[in-house]
Amino acid sequence: MAASHRHHHLVLLVLSLVASIASAHNITAVLDGMPEYTLYNSYLSQTKVCDEINSRDSVTVLVLTNGAMSSLVANLSLADIKNALRLLTLLDYFDEKKLHSLGSGSELTTSLYQTTGEAAGNMGHVNITDLRGGKVAFASAAPGAKFQSTYTKRIKEFPSNLSVLEVSDPITFPGLFGSPSAASANLTGLLEKAGCKQFARLVVSSGVIKMYQVAMDKALTLFAPNDDAFQAKDLPDLSKLTSADLVTLLQYHALPQYAPKASLKVTKGDIPTLASTGAGKYDLSVVSKGDEVSLDTGVDKSRVASTLLDDTPTVVHTVDSVLLPAELFGGAPSPAPAPGPAGDVPAAAPAPEASAPAPAPKAAGKKKKKGKSAAHSPPAPPADSPDMAPADAPAGDEADKADTKKNGATEVAMTFAATVASFALAAASFC
Repeated sequence: MAASHRHHHLVLLVLSLVASIASAHNITAVLDGMPEYTLYNSYLSQTKVCDEINSRDSVTVLVLTNGAMSSLVANLSLADIKNALRLLTLLDYFDEKKLHSLGSGSELTTSLYQTTGEAAGNMGHVNITDLRGGKVAFASAAPGAKFQSTYTKRIKEFPSNLSVLEVSDPITFPGLFGSPSAASANLTGLLEKAGCKQFARLVVSSGVIKMYQVAMDKALTLFAPNDDAFQAKDLPDLSKLTSADLVTLLQYHALPQYAPKASLKVTKGDIPTLASTGAGKYDLSVVSKGDEVSLDTGVDKSRVASTLLDDTPTVVHTVDSVLLPAELFGGAPSPAPAPGPAGDVPAAAPAPEASAPAPAPKAAGKKKKKGKSAAHSPPAPPADSPDMAPADAPAGDEADKADTKKNGATEVAMTFAATVASFALAAASFC
């Protein structure tokens, strides 16, 4: 009897694990193999709206056919297409049955576009109305908006989790389109207007602005520290960096890929920066908790505060602190205290009674001074022409720590996989 009870619990545990895995969804995988939605699915991937959808627990995706999608994207930038796709994504579960049983025949629901902060008032909400004749229509919450989009058919349903429905037309309203684009953006002007003047000054004076501009044509994610970040008391004195190290530091604040906030949230493992030289050097890792995303340098963490520009393949975020790579700043990001009186410098120790030689006072003095750094002051532009290639940093203990961390994560993953497999085999043999 006891054995039967244990087997029962084992089966329940396996089913629970399977259910938790099945609850995750992948919208692009759902639409793969459906030729009538290839254009829609392609833009979900290009704009990374798929990552925003996949990060939601309960969501309804209103999908357009290739013909309707072609009409939508004809004269729009990727930034505008992204907002149109967001407005077609509802943050609640609506299947066919629910659409035809709305409480008062109409319901106002939130879309992904509302969560961007770009929607004025409730412009990011969608009005769903069950019309006469059994038709269900969708419209913007904007006053006087017309029901231009109607429900066509069900595509796929994962109860309470993901509903994929076909609709006839996009949902739009005056003012939805016209998002700032990377092509028209003045990067330094954008940074200065957002309160990142110090960072803008450094990227211009060092010449790194040219690297950013070249990368914007392919793929660029920029993390711009605000001006308060450069006034932090624990910030090392950046004016003491060599020209090459300053260039490396600024390259470290950019990724050679398009990574909006939703994509960062689902990022696993280390990600290379423009400063990366291989062997795990100058990488970043992402730490997510709810809607909050932070970047871990190995020395400190910095929160991704806001998004200034999001136009595929370029996105510009602000961060709360300067990103300090371990390769340049090791484990001591804080400046050493200012030099004290002469009495603070250790004197030569008296020779012990034994015949062993006393430690050399000069060597001890040098070791003490090496750990100090000058008091913090705003970084000045380098006087010489910077070397545009990042300086190689020693692997040292930091590389060993990184390897240990990766090996530990691999062991945990392998242990978990083995545990699930053993549970499944036990359940199968029982059945």
